Amino acid sequence: MSDLDPRLRERLTAYRADVTARAVGPGPDQARRTLRRRRRTKVVAVATAAAVLVLAPVVANAALKGDRTTPPVPAESVDPTPPPTTTPPTTPSATPSPDSTPTTTPDAPDGRISRTQLLGARLDLPAWPQYVPPTCTTSDVRLVTRAIEAWVPLLADGPVSHADLDGDGAQETVALIACRFGEALAKQVVAFDRDDDGRIVTLGRVARTTDGIADILGLTVSTAGAVQVRVADLQPCCDTPTYWRQEQQRTYRFQGGRFVQTDGPTKFGKDPRLTDLRVTMTHTLVDAPGGRKLTTVFTVTNGGRVDAAQLEFRGFDVGEPAGGDWPRCDPEGASQDVNRICLLPGVPAGESRRYTFVNLVPDRSGAAAVKRDFYIVHIDAQDRPWRDLNDKDNHVQLPGVL
Repeated sequence: MSDLDPRLRERLTAYRADVTARAVGPGPDQARRTLRRRRRTKVVAVATAAAVLVLAPVVANAALKGDRTTPPVPAESVDPTPPPTTTPPTTPSATPSPDSTPTTTPDAPDGRISRTQLLGARLDLPAWPQYVPPTCTTSDVRLVTRAIEAWVPLLADGPVSHADLDGDGAQETVALIACRFGEALAKQVVAFDRDDDGRIVTLGRVARTTDGIADILGLTVSTAGAVQVRVADLQPCCDTPTYWRQEQQRTYRFQGGRFVQTDGPTKFGKDPRLTDLRVTMTHTLVDAPGGRKLTTVFTVTNGGRVDAAQLEFRGFDVGEPAGGDWPRCDPEGASQDVNRICLLPGVPAGESRRYTFVNLVPDRSGAAAVKRDFYIVHIDAQDRPWRDLNDKDNHVQLPGVL
């Protein structure tokens, strides 16, 4: 190239230096940093640099063959380091949440208590009705088994029941507790549980007598935690027939820290088996051989809705039968009582009947007169006596004439 024009040689030398500088790039340190930052563009960058190195001499040679008067325009080279691309902002990853597996709460105390364990424990009981004797205690109570003479808290006969009553996953225990007063028993259904130390504690009272209930006959507990209590409006004792009582089943559940009734009747109404008998009386007393003759006439009205199949007349201990309806008396009914009970056909609902009795009574001249009370009783077709809806008008009084 010694025969070239000096100015052209300078231009070519400058051009070569510029092209070489562009092809080589910014140096090895920068390249290493770039490779670490853009590993995925490694092959592209290397290929581009090689292409520039190959094309540079060709461009230079073409420039030498062109117009010598016009300064050649250097060919554009590709920077092996691609311009930085705009990376979308990195979305912060969600902070790892704590283990989403539900934490297992400690097991609730096991409240399944046997009858033997209840009898062996010291218990605190809910309050008894006010009419019970002070021996029916509530604090630090040791229950006993049924004893007629013991006026202390006792565990009623039969098994105790178990179910999850409060929804804690463990079972509780339900039992019938009683305490004697007079000839009857005060009763209450009580739920028991255990505390964290294993002691038996009272969860609450389900139901008791005097809460519109005269007697508690039994209980059952469902697997869903409902307590079904069989209750009655009468607690028979002495000679009171058991068939007089009305029975209901009421359901209770543990809600808001106490037991509430959730199903069944809430009170007892009038017994639909009863009727309303009313009696009035007139009488005459005349002298007769061997004494005086007493004639009593009873008018009985059935003001209820139930037919009275039979009527029983009581209180005729005033003398010997001497006429009237006495021959119609049922002989079995007449022999049941020394007071000469007379059993006669009854009165349909809404109707009235008259009954007449004649008695020969002894002459009690000079003796003090005594008043006498006569009663009527509703008897059904099975010869069973029944109460009356209003027993105040079921009797009449004979003035003191005898």
